[in-house]
Formats: sequence, structure tokens, C-alpha cells
Amino acid sequence: MTSKKNGKATKRIVLGMSGGVDSSMSLVLLKKQGWQPVGLSLKLSAWEGCGQRENACCTEESLLVAKAVCKKLGVPHYIYGVGKEFETRVIGHMVSELKAGRTPNPCAECNRSLKFKELFAWAGRHGIKYVATGHYARSRLNPATGKGELLRPRDSSKDQTYGLCFLKGEWLGRIVFPLGGLLKSEVYAMAKSEGFEIFLKKKQSQDLCFVSGKELPKFIEEKLGKNPGPIIDSKGKVLGRHRGLHFHTVGQRRGLGLAGSRPHFVKAFDRGRNALIVTEDRSEILQKEARLAGVHFISGERPEKPLSVLAQVRHLQKPAKATVFPMAGRKAKVVFEKPIEAVTPGQVCAFYKREVCLGGGIIVG
Repeated sequence: MTSKKNGKATKRIVLGMSGGVDSSMSLVLLKKQGWQPVGLSLKLSAWEGCGQRENACCTEESLLVAKAVCKKLGVPHYIYGVGKEFETRVIGHMVSELKAGRTPNPCAECNRSLKFKELFAWAGRHGIKYVATGHYARSRLNPATGKGELLRPRDSSKDQTYGLCFLKGEWLGRIVFPLGGLLKSEVYAMAKSEGFEIFLKKKQSQDLCFVSGKELPKFIEEKLGKNPGPIIDSKGKVLGRHRGLHFHTVGQRRGLGLAGSRPHFVKAFDRGRNALIVTEDRSEILQKEARLAGVHFISGERPEKPLSVLAQVRHLQKPAKATVFPMAGRKAKVVFEKPIEAVTPGQVCAFYKREVCLGGGIIVG
């Protein structure tokens, strides 16, 4: 749907607003680019450890900031409650994955099953075709397929395509990422020049939006309790005790409680013995291949032959040359050209061709 403003054609677009600097400056950019934006804050549920942080879109403070930014820019702002859905699709999924001995990526799951679904649902009910967010990513329309593609942003240090790899091509054809061509430093400079000094005083957080990093162990204990067991080395020697396997992840070095010893890394879980297996030898956590489930290709076209890609198994990890071997039932095997570190069940393995994200899958072994 288009309208005329100052003689220039404008299109309506729904911007997901968290109350942080990224979504706020995205609003500034959309207006300058001729869009007619509507600010929409998804009101999520939060655990008590959420705290008052820039990315804590679950707090009352963040909603008030989003509302104030929209008011200053003359943009309508709405709050859309999706707390129950967030509890089930994101928090519930995270807890079930931890219980199963996997280390999930809640942000990737949120992007896939909640955030963009709800933004498009709200937009559709109001006759709006396009959606925008403050993610550091780029999108473009492939004229040959008519579907959207996901591309890495200019600021590689803030690249969020890894957590967006499960988006659909149909969605990406209608998604705008205003910050894709900017550096984070330029976003802060814009905030200053546009009179939004409030964001210059806020510390950037990398925590989950519903619980702060320092409170995460308490969150896990509340949801899953403790289940103590032995910490053993690769030969079975007992080195200490753990509180529960769900508190740990493959490749972990800190927080093992092995004071006075040389650094150890989590190598694997022995769920039968409830044992945490660790090693001093970093080479023992290297892995040549991984099995994937829930494999998704943004184009919607599943390759029939092995596909050469750059694979990324951690957020901001350096991509590694690999080959994806498609299997039946949305499964695949990925073989890395060289062994890589800490291939962790539950985490995402994203596929790339140069700067284009092709999709990804969940590591299951």
C-alpha cells in the first residue's frame, strides 16, 4: 500500500522496536528513505533476571523508550502482547533442549518461530506488506526467483545473519534491514546527531533478551534443578563434581570448578553415567563433521547433490570451508575441510556462499 507525502511515493512498513539504539535509528533511516513506518513493540515475557539493558525488549522501560522515540519522530507506536507465545516457542524450547543435553540458540529460534511471524501477522491484519528490524544484515530480491536473499552486513563484527538463517525467502522479499550498510559506530554517531543522546549512555549488552548472562545459571536451576555428577577426563579419572550437565556446553573452559588444575575443556556428556567429560588437550574438541536436523534453505530449493559452502557453527565464528551432503527428512551431514572446534549439539550450523546466507540446520551430533 502506497501513499503520497511531500510529492514522493511512500510505502507503509512495520518496524519491530525494542527500545534500543538499533531499532530507533532504523526508524530514523526508514523515514529518510521515504517509508511510512509504524513502530511495533512485541511485549515478551521475561524472567526476573531480565534486568534493565539495551536489548531487554521485555522491560517496561524499553517499551517507554520505544514509545518516546516514535513520538519524537511523529510515528505511530503500538504494543503487541506475545508473552504466552514467547514462553512456549522460545523459553520452553530452550528449556527442553537443555534438558535433552543440547545447547540451543534462543535468538535463532525466536527469529524463526516468533519474531518475524508475529510482525508479519500484525502487519497483515493492518494491510501492511513490509516489515523491518534493526538487525545487522542485508536483504535483496532475486529477480530470477522472485524471492528474497539474506546477505552479510557491512559491519562484520555485528553480523546477525547466523541467527537469521532460518528465515524464508518469501519473508526476505518483504523485509528491510536499514542498518545493513552501516557500522555500529556510525549508528551511534547518528543517534548523537539526531538528538538521541540517551543511547550514548546505555551499555551495549550481548545477553539474551529475557535473562541476563549473570543470572542464566539461576534461570537454569529454577527450570531444571540440579543433578550432580562426576567430572572425568578422557581416561575416566574423576577430577571433580558438576551441578548438572545442563549447566555446561561442549568447548566450555570457564566455570568448571576445577581450581588449581590446568585449563580443561568440555569434550562431551556421558548421559548414562551423568558424567561431564573434559580434556586438557584442545585438539580433542576438534571435529571433522557434524550431523544436522531441521535443515532449511532460504531459497526453498533443496540441493540434490553435495554442496560446497562456508559453514559457521557459532555466532561470529570464522566460517570454515565445508561440504553439505543432503539426506532424507530435512537432515544433512556437513564435512569440514579441516577439523573445527566445539561443534555443539543444539547450536546452529549456517551455510554461506560468499556473502549470501543459504540457510542452515541444527547440529545433533
